[in-house]
This record gives sequence, C-alpha cells and structure tokens, in this order.
Amino acid sequence: TTVLRCVAGLQRLDGRFALDGEVWQDDDAFRPTHARPIGYVFQEASLFPHLSVRANLLYGHRRTVGRGVPETIRVDEVIELLGLSRLFDRGVPHLSGGERQRVAVGRALLAQPKLLLMDEPLAALDRFSKDEILPYLERLHDALSVPVLYVSHDIAEVERLADHLVLLKEGRVVASGPVQELQADPTLPIARMPEAGVTLPATVAGHEPAYGLTALALAGGRLLVPGDLGAEGTPRRVRIAASDVSLARRPAPDSTILNVLPGRIAAAEPQDGVQVMAVVALGEDGAGARLLARVTRKSWDALGLAPGQPVFVQIKGVALVNREAAS
Repeated sequence: TTVLRCVAGLQRLDGRFALDGEVWQDDDAFRPTHARPIGYVFQEASLFPHLSVRANLLYGHRRTVGRGVPETIRVDEVIELLGLSRLFDRGVPHLSGGERQRVAVGRALLAQPKLLLMDEPLAALDRFSKDEILPYLERLHDALSVPVLYVSHDIAEVERLADHLVLLKEGRVVASGPVQELQADPTLPIARMPEAGVTLPATVAGHEPAYGLTALALAGGRLLVPGDLGAEGTPRRVRIAASDVSLARRPAPDSTILNVLPGRIAAAEPQDGVQVMAVVALGEDGAGARLLARVTRKSWDALGLAPGQPVFVQIKGVALVNREAAS
C-alpha cells in the first residue's frame, strides 16, 4: 500500500519514479497527485452512493476527456469488458460486492490512466464474489495495454493475473522477476507455502474425445488434462502444485498416472528437516519448463537424488488457471 501511495504522489519517500520516460519523482522534482495520470482501485469500492452506475462510471471520464485528454479507453469498451451493461441504471446500494468492484475498476479506467493501481481490490470480497470478478480482471489483462501495479497477499490472484512478480518483506524487495521464474525458485518464501506450485503457459495441442481429454503442449512436453479446453492453438495457463509432482529414477510400467515426462533435477532446497523442495526442468536435456516437486528427505536419500540427475516426473494433477472470457 505504501508503494502505491508513493506512486500516486499521496506520500513521498526518497527515490525515483518514471513511467514511459516521464519522471514523476526524483531528487529535483515531484509531480503532484492531480497531475499524475493514474487510476486507483482500493479494497473498498468507494463509489458515490447517491449516483447511478452510469454516473459513477462517467465521473472521471468527464473530468479528463472533457478537459482535452485523449480518449484511449472508450466507454463502450470498458462496459463490454467488465460486463456492466445490465447494471448501467442501477443504484449503488443495489449492487453486490463484486459488482461494486467492477464499477470501481471501470471508473478508474475511464479516467484514461497511463497506470492503474490496485490495492488488494478483492480483499473485502467473499470467495464467491472473488470468483465472479476474477474473469473480468483477466479480460482487462488480455485486452488493454494499461500497465497495472496489483498488490495482493493471495497467491491464487497473483497466479491468475500477474506476469511479473515483486516480493516485498518489511519494505524491501526480496525478489523480482517473471512469475514462473520466482515460483520455481526453492529458496524463496513462496516455495515454502503449503500450496507452492508453478503456473505455466500452455497451448491446446489436440484432443482424445473418446476419453474426454485435451492435450496441452508446454516447454519440454505434453500434458493430458480432463475436459475440452478449446480448439487447437488456444492458449491456456495451467497450475501444477508441488505436492502433485513425484519423481522416479525409471518409469513405472503400470500406473494410473497419465502424465509422466522425462526431466532433470535443476536444484534442491531442504525444507523443515523432513522434506526437500526440488526444481525439475522438463525434457531429457532439462531445457523445458521448470516444476517444483516436494518429496520427503527419506525418499530423496533412498533414490540417491541430486541436482543434475535425469528423472521421470510423475504429475498427478494439473489445474487449469481460467483464462476464458467472462460472459
């Protein structure tokens, strides 16, 4: 939150901030908040309760476009992306929590920002409302070119929405990089979480209709996943939990596990004296996507596993991180 307040110009700490070559703050200059083209979405929707959805959406739009700011984000585009057409004439008291946040996001976008700041925008919502709004945020991610700084403590939100991750602890950067790279670093705190895993880009590569399966291609191999996940070539994002990955020195001749791929152990990190978190790169040459595998130290020692060794990666479960357009 402090980082976002500084970017917005609401709080000043030492440092420099520039966006697209424009310096908003350095040792010699400080651009005030009203002169920074930002949109800000808070934990609470903070809509004007006496105005309709329409009036709330157009409030910032009139104050920017009406003063000559180019309309790079159109009203009809935002209404379509956020599914707001049926809510247009409602009053704010008649909206659900998820609907209010969608309107708040729309209002922020229609102010024509060059940067969107989102401070735990789903924190005040229950799980049902979060699941309702996340597909709309994914649509914004896919359709708009506005960069977003998104603050969250919920790793599930990060996995669905983020491309680049910055981990902060006590005001300092612990790590920064592409999401899947940081997820696959066994030395970082997120690898010690019970729900540790990696999210990976994949592409629909075929179908087995007789068994209701879809083949997904990713770097270093193919996965079979239940369900029809779209036409060939459709991009998907999948999540593979560390607890759903086991390692073997040779493939099991008879097994119910469909997804067994060759790979190489790239790194390993002891955890709590009982378990080892291994990073496994898919492909016989170890040049493919990296997965996490949480194994007991006893199994690790019994199999004589070590970084650099070839293994067979047994994937017991693959979760689809929903990237489908919301209706």
